[in-house]
Amino acid sequence: MDHAGLAAAIGAYTIWGVMPIFFKQIAHVPALEIVAHRVVWAVPLLIAIMALRRQLLEYWTVLKNWQTLRWMLLSAALISVNWLVYVWAVNSDQILAASLGYYLNPLLNVALGTLFLGERLTQRQWAAVALAALAVAVLAAGAFSTLWISMALALSFGLYGLVRKLAPVGAVPGLAVETTVLLPLSMIAAFWFAFQTGSQGWVGGDMRTMFYLTVGGAVTALPLALFAMAARRMDYSLLGFIQYIGPTLQFIVGVWLYREELSEVRLLAFALIWAGLILFSSEAVKAGRRAG
Repeated sequence: MDHAGLAAAIGAYTIWGVMPIFFKQIAHVPALEIVAHRVVWAVPLLIAIMALRRQLLEYWTVLKNWQTLRWMLLSAALISVNWLVYVWAVNSDQILAASLGYYLNPLLNVALGTLFLGERLTQRQWAAVALAALAVAVLAAGAFSTLWISMALALSFGLYGLVRKLAPVGAVPGLAVETTVLLPLSMIAAFWFAFQTGSQGWVGGDMRTMFYLTVGGAVTALPLALFAMAARRMDYSLLGFIQYIGPTLQFIVGVWLYREELSEVRLLAFALIWAGLILFSSEAVKAGRRAG
């Protein structure tokens, strides 16, 4: 096992798990403006990190190489959709729907790893995927209005991780390229919001709001860099198994800190996914013992 990849994965998912608390501090700011500032402030931070790690050459090489850059354009589009849906969900009191999406994501990763990376699954692992599919069906029947949040987050992040695993780019340079290609549109959005009448964002808001929007660059860059490192170093199916740390923390934050309603339908869907994760993780533990 790659211990550096494992540590990076645990770090990334722990940060993502408590991230709703961060975004709740600026719930009065439109989600699009928050995402725009995440990109704007992440770019200079990532360039500074690459300068310290002597990775600027790789960064420029990717920007000039169309074959690699098109992978980065795809991953940038996927992660921007993920960010926008997630921030909107958190600030619209839908943390549980977001949590459910990230619970689905590990089992979706299993399916993606099998379909695109040639990773093989046991009968138990296929049963875990089937339980996740049943959970989606339960939500479609009883909580359809928020199902799109869960599915959009699961699909966008699952496909993002797959693209990053296939793209021949390092973790930090890849993230820097993604944010760089998103930078022009993000700057346009940030300026547009700044000059709106009654803006409560970076220009019209208080110092506390300005601080959170600026720090959002670091909050964006750090866990994604850790995730990209983990995605390149670990089996994709194992990465999916570790991912349940994030949604578990989100679930706790949503239910106990922000008192979101846990309906019977949602509880049943969570129970099915938890059962699937138990099946999958027990099989992963057995496989690890056999390998040992």
